[in-house]
Amino acid sequence: MSGQFTGWPEQAMDVLLQLQGEPDHATRERCRADRERLVRQPMIALLNAVADTDSRYEDFSVWHYRTDSWWWQHQSAVIRLGRKIEIGLRFSLDGLRIQGAWWYPDPGQVDMFRGAVASEGSGRELVAIVEDVRKKGYDVSGDVMKRPPRGYPADHSRTDLLRHRSLIAARHLGCEEWLHTPEAVDRVLSAAADLDALLMWLVRHVKRAA
Repeated sequence: MSGQFTGWPEQAMDVLLQLQGEPDHATRERCRADRERLVRQPMIALLNAVADTDSRYEDFSVWHYRTDSWWWQHQSAVIRLGRKIEIGLRFSLDGLRIQGAWWYPDPGQVDMFRGAVASEGSGRELVAIVEDVRKKGYDVSGDVMKRPPRGYPADHSRTDLLRHRSLIAARHLGCEEWLHTPEAVDRVLSAAADLDALLMWLVRHVKRAA
């Protein structure tokens, strides 16, 4: 199943149904092989297909199961585009979800972000990008301070963005028949294109701290 992506088999949903709630150890072990074959391996194949279309998407990871039952019920993966800047995918009974995120920043990255937000050129650019992403149906969130950071006026025109210590744009792509077909690749690529301007702004302006 880790070869060419053909979609998640419909049986993948049956496996995830068995893992709802707080499945005991015996249930997890009984489902382990089917989950690997029907849920995780298709995610690997999907990301290989996405990487084949754009070399920027070649650095990806597909998570294993861990101890918490949540990780058995949700198949997560990331495509790394920069330091702490990534596209995240999640497959579950709710379907497929995507997000573009800069989060868990390195020391110094938040200061770089704020400096770029405060600068007229890059700051206005980010405002326009965030507005466009919202219009396309993405929820924009992050770790946001209650007050403006020190060193910036409380009435700054971009104070809402200055209060961010991370920035995430996310939406559900759906749970329709296309999930079980190769069309899922096109859906992910289309969503990645929606997020491209935001993620590339972050790559340019939120570099790894020295």
